[in-house]
Amino acid sequence: MMMLPLCRLWLALTWGALTCVAAPSLLMAQAPLPETYQWLPLGDVKPRGWLQAQMKQDLQGFVGNLDRLVPDLIVKDDIYGKNRLTTKVKAKDVGAIAENGDWNVQFLWWNSETQSNWRDGFVRQAFLSGDLKAQQRAKSYITGILATQDADGYLGVYAPDLRYRLTGENGELWAKATLFRVLLGYYELTKDPRVWQAVVKAVDNVMVNYPINQSSPFRAEKPFAGLSHGLVFTDVLDRLYQLTNDRKYLDYALFLYTDYSKNAVSETDIQLPNILDDNYRMHGHGVHSYEHLRPLTVAYWASGDAQLKQALDRYQQRIEQLTTPTGGPIGDEWITQASADATQTGYEYCSLHELLHSYSMLLQKTGRPAYADQIERLFFNAAQGARHPTHSSIAYLKTDNSYAMTGTRNGGGDPKQTRYKYSPAHQDAAVCCVPNAGRIAAYYVQAMWMRQADGLVANLLGPCQLATQLGDNAVSIQEQTDYPNQTSFVFTIQAQRPFRLKIRQPTWATAATCSHPYDREPGYLALPVKAGKTVIRLAFNAAVMAHPFANSETYFSYGPLVYAHPLPAQEAVVKTFPVAGFADRTYRPVELATYRYVPSSPATYLNSTITIRAKNEKTQVIEPIRLVPVAGTILRQVTF
Repeated sequence: MMMLPLCRLWLALTWGALTCVAAPSLLMAQAPLPETYQWLPLGDVKPRGWLQAQMKQDLQGFVGNLDRLVPDLIVKDDIYGKNRLTTKVKAKDVGAIAENGDWNVQFLWWNSETQSNWRDGFVRQAFLSGDLKAQQRAKSYITGILATQDADGYLGVYAPDLRYRLTGENGELWAKATLFRVLLGYYELTKDPRVWQAVVKAVDNVMVNYPINQSSPFRAEKPFAGLSHGLVFTDVLDRLYQLTNDRKYLDYALFLYTDYSKNAVSETDIQLPNILDDNYRMHGHGVHSYEHLRPLTVAYWASGDAQLKQALDRYQQRIEQLTTPTGGPIGDEWITQASADATQTGYEYCSLHELLHSYSMLLQKTGRPAYADQIERLFFNAAQGARHPTHSSIAYLKTDNSYAMTGTRNGGGDPKQTRYKYSPAHQDAAVCCVPNAGRIAAYYVQAMWMRQADGLVANLLGPCQLATQLGDNAVSIQEQTDYPNQTSFVFTIQAQRPFRLKIRQPTWATAATCSHPYDREPGYLALPVKAGKTVIRLAFNAAVMAHPFANSETYFSYGPLVYAHPLPAQEAVVKTFPVAGFADRTYRPVELATYRYVPSSPATYLNSTITIRAKNEKTQVIEPIRLVPVAGTILRQVTF
């Protein structure tokens, strides 16, 4: 998510755009649009099965040890407290390999992102997985961060001589957005009133110092990544509106998007004039472009404005063109007007989390099950496929067709690139993707179940335990499954009163077998549930599917999983850490052989493998090859 200027083309496109943005007229707020589903309080849904096991494993791995792996960034830099930034601080060493340039000013706020995004994932995983020791660490952190709040409510990284007075690149709103997401999550998990009061007071402090329609938070000289990241302060405002029903938060979110659209900023993909321009092609930093889908969504729901609706639809269509077979949105790290290619365009782990978060918001607001299909595709394939299958580390950048992981993209491209490898930190690039890898599963779990009126909706499937209140109706549901590896489920329900249950039927499902009577709704099975105990057995039928992709290629799926041909690889440990058990690793193919699918030949499924007939592009011999789920692979071929 943090940006280093390795792409000259991106810089040329970006800085050229700074002088040519047409300012839209202020979008006047109308009545907020109704939301189809409502979020359940964080913690009502808890992972079970492999999801819980993965969270516990991560808490013993990079999620639980990142402060020990990069102590200079997390422990020694008390950026929200005694080390707040002042006019005297001109530079900061964050361990990244970078060229000199104006963009280095962003290093000043970088550690706020590393710390807060890491804490966000750590706190959520600690409570969702039931790790009591990690929960105590989380509580100690919260007590310490609350102690940094000033009497006027300020929570942030700037001393009084700089706060709200910055005229150039800065992380004022971004540092707050990342921190306040931690605090709101902790509040929902614990109902600690101190945390709620701190967040409300801190947001009020922002509104006083950046008064609505009377200030311009995104006006700056030579803006860069931090200022543009700050637009997702709307995440905080959207959740505060949902928790309070106070319209001022939505009005302020609309104000922020409007101000962003009319100013010269470094990340222009989301600006309203550019979205409405038929000739504009997305070229920005991928993470920004995918996280900015949320501010646009909130602005539309705040206003109901027809032009914003048009922009929201068009922006999503553009993102679809940037999505690889596994659901990964391209940008390694910049989109650079490219289209999705399984070999030539990679995706960043930060982008995986941000797009999942954005689609989760759209799922909640629209109720459209297609977003759930996109979330599952991304989470089960691109995200799981960018985790190391046996070591606690992730790939900062990854391609679907992954032929080498030696730092550069498939062994070529920019020789200064280091992100195509596995690491528990990636400090030589930026410690941003590892924190987000610690967030993504928790955000998936939170979106698994939602409320609709007096009923419940199973939107994202997987092993979990739900305990919630529908008014005065206490409901618990145990969802037993090994999904996505299997497609059968047992829902064991206890309810004080009858309620309506909806279970999403994925688009890949060819049929459904259910032990309980149900009605059909678009994309869902709708079931009446009586008071007392109810057991529902459900199975979805799946079949091997062959999907066309770019360059006359084909990829294969079964159920929610995309399949790949695994490639033997040679491992090299290129860096070790003072913390035992952690290392950076690269991989080269033992002998690279790629294949081309023989059109119309059968593809068969047996025991979690797909067998296809394909031509070896080196020997020109047609042979059967075995495909396995992308999750669990290192080097692989996905498109044939």
